[in-house]
Amino acid sequence: MATQPKSTTGAALVAEAFGTLLLVLATIGTWLFAAGFGAGTDASNKGVGFVGVSLAVGLTVVVGVYAFGPISGGHFNPAVTLGLAAAGRFPWRRVVPYLIAQVVGGLVGTTLLVLVSLSGPNDFLTRAEGAGFASNGWDSLSPAGFGIGGAVIVETLFTLLFLVVILGVTHPVRGTRFAGLAIGLTLTVIHLATIPIDNTSVNPARSLATAVYGGATALSQLWVFIVFPIVGALVAGFAYRALFDGTRSLAA
Repeated sequence: MATQPKSTTGAALVAEAFGTLLLVLATIGTWLFAAGFGAGTDASNKGVGFVGVSLAVGLTVVVGVYAFGPISGGHFNPAVTLGLAAAGRFPWRRVVPYLIAQVVGGLVGTTLLVLVSLSGPNDFLTRAEGAGFASNGWDSLSPAGFGIGGAVIVETLFTLLFLVVILGVTHPVRGTRFAGLAIGLTLTVIHLATIPIDNTSVNPARSLATAVYGGATALSQLWVFIVFPIVGALVAGFAYRALFDGTRSLAA
């Protein structure tokens, strides 16, 4: 993941939109079509479950970072863009265009999934929308029935930790050529730990993209999955810059 890509603004924005589109298509597509495939039947073992969704997220991010990272930096997530800007790794003047591109990419992704769902059997789309369309949420939208407090804590904490990893592996001096792999694996672990709590966001663009098709409850709860990932990302960015990017020698 490059933090300051050397490409035209237009190319970077298109790359961010395509990368977010890819992420939403793969992640939410796996959730809708494969996670619970065959549930309640003799074919129930064919579903990929939470583990499959977690792997879909991580693998897609790895692919997206290596495919689009050299063009846009491979953010695909408003929280990542804001966290990088807070850490001084990304210019603030480019933040708003990146956020718009990411939101548009995510919305196009879920719209395409809706079009696919229209051809599903037994009112597939109606049932998917009635179940929240893989939206993030608490209480009735939480797979394990967690409340709003759990959602607030995990979205803040895990987004913060995600940004710390990103800032570490992409550091201009201490970074690694395997940054994309490290970021994807981290996101996989985050999803494994938190899907039962709130369906895991750590990405406001992903949350908005599903909430628009998830019904009134998903839309009413969306604010948590916009506000708290951003809070976690900004805290991580400012804290990392203060703690780990100083120039003073340890021997001083």
